This record gives sequence, structure tokens and C-alpha cells, in this order.
Amino acid sequence: MGYVSFRGGEQAIREAERLSRESRLPENSPFLEVTQVEEQLGAAVDQVMGEGGLYDRQLAALAVKQAEGDLMEAAFLVRAYRTTLPRICYSIPSHTREMFVLRRISSAFREVPGGQILGASRDFSLRLLDFKLMAEKGAPPIQNGRDRGEREEEQEPMTTVLDLLEAEGAVRRTGRRGQDQEPDDITTQGLRFPASRSARLQALARGETGAMTALAYASLRGYGSVHPTLAELRVGYLPLKVRHPVTGETVTVGEVMVTECHAVCAGPVGAEVSQGEGDSMPRFSLGFGLVFGRNERKAISMAVLDRVLEEAKGRSSWENEEFILYHLDGVDSMGFVEHLKLPHYVTFLSAMDRWRSLMRKEVPGDVRS
Repeated sequence: MGYVSFRGGEQAIREAERLSRESRLPENSPFLEVTQVEEQLGAAVDQVMGEGGLYDRQLAALAVKQAEGDLMEAAFLVRAYRTTLPRICYSIPSHTREMFVLRRISSAFREVPGGQILGASRDFSLRLLDFKLMAEKGAPPIQNGRDRGEREEEQEPMTTVLDLLEAEGAVRRTGRRGQDQEPDDITTQGLRFPASRSARLQALARGETGAMTALAYASLRGYGSVHPTLAELRVGYLPLKVRHPVTGETVTVGEVMVTECHAVCAGPVGAEVSQGEGDSMPRFSLGFGLVFGRNERKAISMAVLDRVLEEAKGRSSWENEEFILYHLDGVDSMGFVEHLKLPHYVTFLSAMDRWRSLMRKEVPGDVRS
């Protein structure tokens, strides 16, 4: 791939950047505050946090504002900023049984311990434009703030559907063998193939929501072999724990909102579950998804793709590890697609020279360009 430098473009680039900044805010249009984006465009903020790999609602809201609502560009901004931050420590793994649950549903069972908790959901609403929103003015009425983290009481740990299936022997958690091994960190080491499950889950967790949905949809339609049932889909707050640098004790320093999905599939479990354990019982296989914020579509897609990659039959591109993990990263794909806008004068001139040479051989006389 060849590029060529050119003169006289610096001033044009500066003016283009200035025009972009000015066109972001039309004349007489009020400023959109970052707090408004954070509080009222929660789905966009959560998506940018997940794809940017940085849990900070304010910075994600700033990126959405700066990118004029282009969520892929906003995730790029967040991930670029993330690279400038010092890495202080790694958090201690938290079990999702400790989650303060805001929403919890199961497609596998009607009755589950703790009950189905619909929470805030549009799953059962008609997708119709609400024109009343165009007349909204002033401050909103007082609302229940539980979905924003304002809690007046503690919640008892909730038994998961997966716990019940495991107790019955119907499923065994994928990846139990070798669970004490140190997880990989793809932000410092990069992806290597074949990838460990910890690396795959990291890549999926910050994958682009649209790309992951498309790949999961392809598997569901039959291009892959995975069509699961959701044992459980949960949204809630998970405690963030670190080890105290002086005492060495576990300390809870905050909490993060996450979406978790357990997907079970009928079929044989992977060899990593039963190999060497003398266990040949048929069981349901498991796919797992967990993402920042509330992004149920992505969590479900992650669980589907986790199961696809665990099967790893390689019968098609939809089951190929390198194909999936390399092509679901929105920042990578955006950069490579948009690089086509950069000057390619040398490569295209070379292609034109080859074309002219071929034409001279095929067509009598001179070929005019």
C-alpha cells in the first residue's frame, strides 16, 4: 500500500477541522450539555463505554457529543483516551451473584427463584413514534431513581438459573478446567491465535454492537450451529473490588452497571469440560456474555458468539475464530474502511499505468487518457 505526501494541504486541513467544529452547532441552537447526554441518552453512553473499553459515563457522554452522535467515532475517542491512562492495578473478580439486579428475565423457565423482574423494558411495546416527545419542555417529573443507582435497601444474593441447572447436572460451566490460570490481557499483549477463552471474551466484550448482532444473527439463521435459549438475562450493578495496597484486604471501591447473559444450547459439551474427568454424561452447553452498562442486544450476541467459538468446528467463516474476532472490532474496522479517504495517488497511478499498457496491446493506435 503506497501513499504520497503533498504540499499546500495543511491550511486546508485546519480549515476543514474548523468548519467541522462550527457546523456541529447550527446558528441559534442551544448548547447540548454533557450531563444531558449522560442522563437522557443512556443507551448510546452504555454502548460507547463498552466498545471503548472504559467505564466512565461522563467521558462516554462527552465523546457522544463531540462525535455528533456517531457512536463508532465516539468509541474511538474513548479508546484513544484510555491508552493515555496509567494502569494502577487489576480488580479482583466479582461473582455476578453479588449483582444488585434491576432487571432479570429467563426465556427457559416461567418460574425462577426470585421471580422474573421486567424492570424498564420496551420488549412488549409497539415500535411507534411518540410525537408527544416533540412538545416536551421544562424539567421532567420526579421519577423512581433505582435504575440510576439510588438504592434505599440492600438486596439478597439471587440464585441464578444456571445454578439450578448445574445443581441438577444439566450443565457445567464452560472453561472450568484451568480457571485458576491468570487471564490474558489483550490491551497489553494483543490477540494471538488460537486465543484463550479469556482473550476471546475480552474481544467480544468490546466488540461493535452492530457487527456482533449481525454475526450472531447469521448463526441463528443457520450459517452457524448455535441457536440457544436464554437461561437468564440480567441488568444490574456489580461491586468493583480491589486489593488494598497496604493491608492486602479486599476492598469495594465502587460499582459498575453491567448486562449479563447465560445462553444454553442443546448438544454435546466441549471437550474442555469432560476431558480427563471420566464424565461422559450428556449436558447442555453454555454461552456467556457480560458487557458494560445496559446493552442487552450485545450481551445476547456475545453469549451466542462465545458458544460459536467454543464449538469451533470451522465449517464456515461464521465459526472461524480469526474471522469473527478480527472483524467485530468497530475501531479497527472503522479505521481501515475510512483510510480509503486518504490519498492513494501512487497505487492508483500504478494501476492506471498497467491498464494503459494492457490497452495498448489490445487496441490498435494510441490510448488517450
